[in-house]
Amino acid sequence: MQNTRKRRGPGAQTPDSSPAASKDHSPQKQTRFHLDLWLSLTLQNWILDFGRPIAMIVLPLEWFPLNKPSAGDYFHMAYNVMTPFILLKLMERGPRTVPRSALYLCIITFVMGASIHLVGDSINHRLLLSGYQLHLSVRENPIIKDLKPASLIDSFELLYFYDEHLGHLMWYIPFFIILVIYFCGCFTQAGEQKLPVSGWILLGPSALYYWYLVSEGQITELFLLALLSMAAVWLHHRRRGLSLDANGRFLLLSFGLTLLLLGAWVAFLWDDPALRAKYPGLVYVPEPWSYYTLHLKSRS
Repeated sequence: MQNTRKRRGPGAQTPDSSPAASKDHSPQKQTRFHLDLWLSLTLQNWILDFGRPIAMIVLPLEWFPLNKPSAGDYFHMAYNVMTPFILLKLMERGPRTVPRSALYLCIITFVMGASIHLVGDSINHRLLLSGYQLHLSVRENPIIKDLKPASLIDSFELLYFYDEHLGHLMWYIPFFIILVIYFCGCFTQAGEQKLPVSGWILLGPSALYYWYLVSEGQITELFLLALLSMAAVWLHHRRRGLSLDANGRFLLLSFGLTLLLLGAWVAFLWDDPALRAKYPGLVYVPEPWSYYTLHLKSRS
């Protein structure tokens, strides 16, 4: 036995001290609220994502010619770098280890989808400056339906598909998957962990941005699936006697408040005939920028 111990040496790893076992997979006792990451994520969401179209509208057109990237395009490029970086840092602080291959695949898909959207959204903004109306379909827009040859309309519909459908799905599906995976590890045996004052202050801006993300991105079904998954995980762990930590509580409350904001938005525009025609599906959640071009742009 002594010879065996000597051959192992002082630096040898026992099964319990291997890298794979270095991070505990059981619920952690206590975690601190990651104010720096949640604040960074919220600020860059508001500035780089919500602020993109505003920057393109406010800044003079002569600064950014139509054949060059606009200010919003540069905002989008920064968003495509900052958001996956913050998500990776958030997962690093998660109490549970996630397979790196799955995490990397989500991040790669996220960046690819956001990059597809960057190109489509950039061209879409230039169409807006030429009279394109967001509350109308591609073929119903006055500047599109008279194009010659008519096959050009198919090209613009393909661009719309890449921008509003494929790009959004590849962007938002991995985004919500990462948040749900992170949420699944936010449970503790140390009793209920209250949300700090900073978390309550950040809750409103965070939920308001998610309202914009879900409505403008037309991903209501995806958001509801993520919220239901989080609620199911919370109920399952609650039955086991586990409690949410402050980070998980912040995420769940943000999504819950987002659902209330979506309900208020739908109720406000429930009887709008033009938006009803643009969004005829079972789930009626109009895009904020469609509402802007329909009701507010002519007044400004």
